[in-house]
Amino acid sequence: MVKGKCKHKAKLILEDGSEFCGISFGYPESTSGEVVFCTGMVGYPESLTDPSYYGQILVLTNPIIGNYGIPDFQDEAMQFKYFESSRIQVRALIIDDYSSFYSHYTAKMSLGEWLFQNKIPALYGVDTRSLTQVLRERGTMLGKVIIDSDDVEYYNPGELNVVSEVSCKSVEYYGRGKKRVAVLDLGCKNGIIRELIKREVEVVKLPWDSELKDYDYDGLLISNGPGDPKNCGEVISRVSNIVGDNVPVMGICLGHQVLALAIGADTYKLKYGHRGQNQPVVDLLDGRCIITSQNHGYAVNDETLPPEWKPWYQNLNDHTSEGMIHESGRFFSVQFHPEASPGPVDASFIFDKFLAMIG
Repeated sequence: MVKGKCKHKAKLILEDGSEFCGISFGYPESTSGEVVFCTGMVGYPESLTDPSYYGQILVLTNPIIGNYGIPDFQDEAMQFKYFESSRIQVRALIIDDYSSFYSHYTAKMSLGEWLFQNKIPALYGVDTRSLTQVLRERGTMLGKVIIDSDDVEYYNPGELNVVSEVSCKSVEYYGRGKKRVAVLDLGCKNGIIRELIKREVEVVKLPWDSELKDYDYDGLLISNGPGDPKNCGEVISRVSNIVGDNVPVMGICLGHQVLALAIGADTYKLKYGHRGQNQPVVDLLDGRCIITSQNHGYAVNDETLPPEWKPWYQNLNDHTSEGMIHESGRFFSVQFHPEASPGPVDASFIFDKFLAMIG
């Protein structure tokens, strides 16, 4: 068997009974998870290592995947330059056409080889257009990848506190600077750390279950991460205590949802989520529009925000919440990813706004 080229008859079975046939090109092992789709045309190394995808089977809608290979895990400032974590986070990958031939100056191996080495199942030859239409019309659902008739039970990450699976296990330190930012790691992407280091900030990355008042910092950033925010009860309680201390707080993605729950607002699950690199949002305070990178399946209900909080950004496709800000300006959060990785960097100024609050 040649690594990355093993071909087994396989299929994806959704919980509603829908079946999609394909050919295995990753690790030949059955698995299950929540099936979601991403519309990004590039950035599969970043997406596959994004902790927000933990527990999910990722469907890429772009018809050709793998043509620029996988770069080396080169360490840059204690952060993997082309990856968002130290390992692949998805349960499985589903694509249409797989290019085993790759060409890029950073490439070290094929996508199939990388998946095989990390024991991640993957299928190609799947009608991803039809699959995406099913998920869009019927909503996100559980699914299982069956290879060589080896059946498995459905796995539902939405029922668990999966943040504990992707957070750091001990305190980590990055960069140097006069400002110290604590990053509450709920599944933090490396891109967030890179953006802070780039701005000459000392970063203290804290495990998800840290007692926030035990550490000294100038500002708190609550990171992205996987799963239902309502499963993060312990985190929500600790964030609620911090908001009253007047320490500047910023939330990203899951951090946005956790902050909303901490101030008494509500969240809900979207039908099929926002996952892609071309999501338009509008600043409700000044009318400015930006294109953002997003990866989330839950949203904040703006109508439940306390009086002292205002909706800040809104998605121009479905008008869901993309950000909120406190009247003091010292606390805010965004649903999208200002660090991109992958995607456009239109929103990177959000980090500058946060650091300006710190002073």
